[in-house]
Amino acid sequence: MFDTKIAIVIREDLAVWQKLNVTAFLTSGIVGATEEILGAPYEDAAGNTYHPLAIQPMIVLSADADTLGAIYRRAMERRVRLSLYIEDMFETGHDAANRETVKRRRPEEMNVVGLALREDKKVVDKITRGARMHP
Repeated sequence: MFDTKIAIVIREDLAVWQKLNVTAFLTSGIVGATEEILGAPYEDAAGNTYHPLAIQPMIVLSADADTLGAIYRRAMERRVRLSLYIEDMFETGHDAANRETVKRRRPEEMNVVGLALREDKKVVDKITRGARMHP
C-alpha cells in the first residue's frame, strides 16, 4: 500500500515517560517534514471534529545504545534525513535550547536516544537492522 515506511527507534533503557516523550517529539518531526502525510480531519456522528491523523502506519522499535548508534550511523552514511533526539535534550526546557544542544555536538559525539525516519521500505529495513518491535 505504501512505498515508504516510517520507523521510530527508541533506546530501550529509557524510563517509560522518556520513551513516550521522545516518540511524540520524533513523530512531530516526521509529520512536520511531510505535508502529505496528514489525512482529513475526523468527524463523529454528533458532528464533533477532531484533528487529522497520519495516513500511514508508524512502527516503534527499540534498541540498545550500541545498536541505536549503528542505526544512526547507517542513516547518516545514506544521507537519510531523520528526526533526532539526543540525551542532552532531556536537560533543556524549550525548542531553541534543544537545537543549541544538538548544534554543539558533532555526529560522532551524539548520544542518540531516539530517531525517526521515513524512506523507501527497503532502505528503512536496512538502516534499522538490529532493532526490534517495542514490547
